[in-house]
Amino acid sequence: MMTSEDIVRIKRGPNDLEERIEQLEKQKELLKTACKKAGARIKELERDREILKQDIDRLTEDKHNLETLLRK
Repeated sequence: MMTSEDIVRIKRGPNDLEERIEQLEKQKELLKTACKKAGARIKELERDREILKQDIDRLTEDKHNLETLLRK
Protein backbone atom coordinates (compact mmCIF):
# COMPACT_ATOMS: atom_id res chain seq x y z
CA MET A 1 0.00 0.00 0.00
CA MET A 2 1.33 3.44 -0.94
CA THR A 3 1.23 6.31 1.50
CA SER A 4 0.70 9.96 0.62
CA GLU A 5 4.42 10.53 1.25
CA ASP A 6 5.27 7.92 -1.39
CA ILE A 7 2.97 9.60 -3.89
CA VAL A 8 4.55 13.02 -3.27
CA ARG A 9 8.03 11.53 -3.65
CA ILE A 10 7.09 9.82 -6.92
CA LYS A 11 5.46 12.98 -8.30
CA ARG A 12 8.60 15.06 -7.83
CA GLY A 13 10.85 12.72 -9.78
CA PRO A 14 13.57 14.65 -11.66
CA ASN A 15 12.61 17.91 -9.93
CA ASP A 16 13.65 16.34 -6.64
CA LEU A 17 17.17 15.78 -8.00
CA GLU A 18 17.33 19.34 -9.28
CA GLU A 19 16.32 20.64 -5.86
CA ARG A 20 18.94 18.45 -4.21
CA ILE A 21 21.62 19.71 -6.59
CA GLU A 22 20.67 23.31 -5.82
CA GLN A 23 20.79 22.60 -2.09
CA LEU A 24 24.22 21.01 -2.42
CA GLU A 25 25.53 23.92 -4.49
CA LYS A 26 24.31 26.38 -1.85
CA GLN A 27 25.92 24.27 0.85
CA LYS A 28 29.15 24.20 -1.15
CA GLU A 29 29.20 28.01 -1.33
CA LEU A 30 28.53 28.31 2.41
CA LEU A 31 31.35 25.89 3.16
CA LYS A 32 33.72 27.83 0.87
CA THR A 33 32.92 31.03 2.74
CA ALA A 34 33.39 29.33 6.11
CA CYS A 35 36.74 27.86 5.00
CA LYS A 36 37.97 31.27 3.84
CA LYS A 37 37.03 32.81 7.19
CA ALA A 38 38.70 29.95 9.06
CA GLY A 39 41.84 30.28 6.95
CA ALA A 40 42.05 34.01 7.65
CA ARG A 41 41.58 33.37 11.38
CA ILE A 42 44.28 30.69 11.36
CA LYS A 43 46.74 33.11 9.73
CA GLU A 44 45.86 35.75 12.33
CA LEU A 45 46.40 33.30 15.19
CA GLU A 46 49.72 32.13 13.73
CA ARG A 47 50.87 35.75 13.50
CA ASP A 48 49.81 36.34 17.11
CA ARG A 49 51.67 33.20 18.19
CA GLU A 50 54.87 34.42 16.55
CA ILE A 51 54.54 37.82 18.24
CA LEU A 52 53.99 36.16 21.62
CA LYS A 53 56.93 33.83 21.03
CA GLN A 54 59.17 36.85 20.34
CA ASP A 55 57.87 38.56 23.48
CA ILE A 56 58.63 35.48 25.58
CA ASP A 57 62.15 35.27 24.14
CA ARG A 58 62.74 38.97 24.85
CA LEU A 59 61.40 38.70 28.40
CA THR A 60 63.48 35.58 29.06
CA GLU A 61 66.59 37.40 27.91
CA ASP A 62 65.71 40.41 30.11
CA LYS A 63 65.25 38.08 33.08
CA HIS A 64 68.65 36.48 32.54
CA ASN A 65 70.26 39.90 32.22
CA LEU A 66 68.66 41.09 35.46
CA GLU A 67 69.75 37.95 37.29
CA THR A 68 73.28 38.50 36.07
CA LEU A 69 73.23 42.11 37.24
CA LEU A 70 71.88 41.14 40.67
CA ARG A 71 74.68 38.60 41.22
CA LYS A 72 77.34 41.28 40.88
